[in-house]
Amino acid sequence: MGYPLGAAGGGRRGGDGRRPYGGARSFLRALPPLIIVGGVAFDVSTPPAYTAAPLFSAAPLIAAPFFSTLTTLLTGMAAVLAAVGLRLYNGTLAEVPSLTEMLTIVTVAALALLVNRVVRRSGERLASARVIAETAQKAVLPTPAERIGGLQCAARYEAAQADAFIGGDLFAVQDTPYGVRLVVGDVRGKGMEAVEAVAVVIGAFREAAEQERSLEGVAQRLERALAREGTRRDGLDAFEGFTTAVLAEIPRAGSGEPSGGGPGGGPGGAPGTGPGTGPGAGSVRVVNRGHPPPLLLYADGRLEVLDPAEPALPLGMGELAAWPDRAEERPYPPGATLLFYTDGLSEARDAEGAFYDPASRLAGRIFPGPEELLHALVDDVRLHTGGGATDDMALLAVSRPAAGQPDRRRTMPVVPPGEPGHQA
Repeated sequence: MGYPLGAAGGGRRGGDGRRPYGGARSFLRALPPLIIVGGVAFDVSTPPAYTAAPLFSAAPLIAAPFFSTLTTLLTGMAAVLAAVGLRLYNGTLAEVPSLTEMLTIVTVAALALLVNRVVRRSGERLASARVIAETAQKAVLPTPAERIGGLQCAARYEAAQADAFIGGDLFAVQDTPYGVRLVVGDVRGKGMEAVEAVAVVIGAFREAAEQERSLEGVAQRLERALAREGTRRDGLDAFEGFTTAVLAEIPRAGSGEPSGGGPGGGPGGAPGTGPGTGPGAGSVRVVNRGHPPPLLLYADGRLEVLDPAEPALPLGMGELAAWPDRAEERPYPPGATLLFYTDGLSEARDAEGAFYDPASRLAGRIFPGPEELLHALVDDVRLHTGGGATDDMALLAVSRPAAGQPDRRRTMPVVPPGEPGHQA
């Protein structure tokens, strides 16, 4: 893992800002005319007995899946005209072999138009399915706002399968009377059943986050929601369905007591929401149900792994064992960032089978904000895995701004000792 974090560039562009496969696309666009030109050169430089008819037939077929109907038609016409011109040049147009070649090229060009039409209709259906998938993702797994309750937020969902938009990983952030509450989880399984379970967890969380006085109560509501979901399922998932999850609560300033508040709180025992509220209490409460522990990145580059004091079973496994959830309170000072992730990050492997270790990769780094953190992290994982992944990956970063800190810090990332560019 000797890559500098964030060295891969951004998004789906390469490190030089160009999109991947740009050269391949340009080559494919130039290939049909190059084949026709090459066929003409071959036919002119060889005796009349040798023909370039196979090349002229291939040109429209290559154009069919990549170009418009008009371009495919023009490519076919150019191939036919090139073949006719060469037969006239050789004086063999009236011979039977030449007529057979002409008929073959015309037939292949017509088939290319048919292939082009089929491909275009399939592409339209795929585009429609893509729009539906994007809409479903926004409905089931909406991206959190950049600022929630005075905190800076950023989220990313990286699907292992190309053109997939949503799977079994989930995240949600909500501003409530008790502070900012969030959940990050991973539903067992794949496909539509996992997506249905994600919808159940997200829906139950949004309702419970507003109503439950304690974070433990939110976890129990999710447990009951998954239990109800399990009873209506058939087959294996009715007995083995579960969801690993970590829930967190960032209290409002002035809320020193455990979640749920005390005397003088808001409605239902909620902490007061008058003057002085907002992020600043300096702590975070966490309930971990069998999920990878979140990371706390301090403003000076230090990193702490928020391992639970007592391990707990994932949500949906209450029939195997039951014990009361206990929220653990940890320091969360101004300028620090909380990073939540699913096991798609920590179980990403390189070519030698070594797992990606986010704690060791992030220790000693400072990022301008949560969005920049996730951007660099995703790029670093791609470098680690060589661009491939076997599991979906959900990431959520939440930063508590320091006093006087602008919405976006302009500090440069710190290069850790031992990396190229480090200055003592």
